[in-house]
Amino acid sequence: MRKLLLATLVFLSACAPKTAPAPVVTAPKFPDFMRPVVPAAMVDSPAAASASRGWAFLQSGDFRTAEHEFAAALKSQPAFYPAETSLGYLELARKDAKAALPHFDRALELNPQHDDVSALLGRGQTLLALNRDADAIGAFEMALAVDPSQTELARRVEVMKFRSVEQGLARARDAAKAGRLDEAAQAYSAAIASSPDSAFLYRELAGVEKQKGDSEAALEHFRKAATLDPGDAKTLTQIGEILEAGGDFDEAAKAYADAAAIEPSADLEKRLEAVRSKVALARLPAEYKAIDQAPQITRADLAALIGIRLGGLLSPDRRSDAALITDVRNNWAATWIMSVARAGIMEPYPNHAFQPRTVIRRTDLAQAAARLLARIAAQNPTRATAWSTARLKFSDLSASHLAYPAASVAVASGVMKTTADNSFQPSRAITGAEAIEVIEQIQALAGSR
Repeated sequence: MRKLLLATLVFLSACAPKTAPAPVVTAPKFPDFMRPVVPAAMVDSPAAASASRGWAFLQSGDFRTAEHEFAAALKSQPAFYPAETSLGYLELARKDAKAALPHFDRALELNPQHDDVSALLGRGQTLLALNRDADAIGAFEMALAVDPSQTELARRVEVMKFRSVEQGLARARDAAKAGRLDEAAQAYSAAIASSPDSAFLYRELAGVEKQKGDSEAALEHFRKAATLDPGDAKTLTQIGEILEAGGDFDEAAKAYADAAAIEPSADLEKRLEAVRSKVALARLPAEYKAIDQAPQITRADLAALIGIRLGGLLSPDRRSDAALITDVRNNWAATWIMSVARAGIMEPYPNHAFQPRTVIRRTDLAQAAARLLARIAAQNPTRATAWSTARLKFSDLSASHLAYPAASVAVASGVMKTTADNSFQPSRAITGAEAIEVIEQIQALAGSR
């Protein structure tokens, strides 16, 4: 009976499946694969033993046996994430990145700490194989966060970022050049994601957004570029242009001034002067802003035009009766009325009233223009000789008329015109547009004196 039992045991032992010994690997076929680290709590488990054997078969090139061992590890312990990581590498070895990715994702899901550097590196390699470079960089950066000692990986990530930015920049510029602005904006945004501290990327993206008409986004990105590179005058100028176009003249003036402080130029000075004029105009009363559309203007309107646009010609004369004006205290143009009156350009009436609401006729405008021209002539008497000595003839204004001398000077200087039949039309009311044209002519003469 004993002999029979012993024979039975020997027979059963001979029939039991035998586990092939794990190969001794001296030259791994996949040296760039990082072997997963088994958590201390799992080191002595059957799953760890199977996974260790599977890794040896993988590195020896026996994929079928390796897969069997990794599957056995997961069967004995489904949460054994090093086996999932190993299966991911196995699929990479088979050059099936699409099949590898779910294994690496599963391994990271099973690991509550998400600190499996091997899985992160494998996932990064898989994403590279799938041409998802930006995602691969993200995976590699996560691996570096867990293990900063991976210096070679850090260098690789920097090279990848540089190449990614270069490629993205080339795509963005080509798209912008071809007029594919949405595509260009997306490419610039992707490049910025890889290199968020590159001022020129924000600047070029802002340029595309400006072309698209998205001023708000363009301004945001120009400002980001200026923050990263405060010494770039061109970016500040672009900021000024957008703000000026949007009516924010105060901030536009600041941007232009900052740009001019970095890189002075005649163009910037011209821009700054123009926007400062707009700032001043924006602060002026609504009555002044309405002058250009007025079908006729008043004495207050003309005083304001002269006071604001030709203030440099308004040094007070020796007369003091202007201070006795009695009817302008609450008028919107009171400041400029007093200024032109003290300068003797527009005088009050004998009763000390200025009558600011009185309509301006052509003779009134000619009188004021002649007095302003006299101020200009005082600086250059020779140039003004032709104005003062001219004796023009008008079909409707005789040389004996009190307004004739002023009308002759105004027309001879070119600041006022006559009609086709050479009439001056002395009593015709002046429109706002006509008054502004005359003032601009005087400004031009004053500027070239």
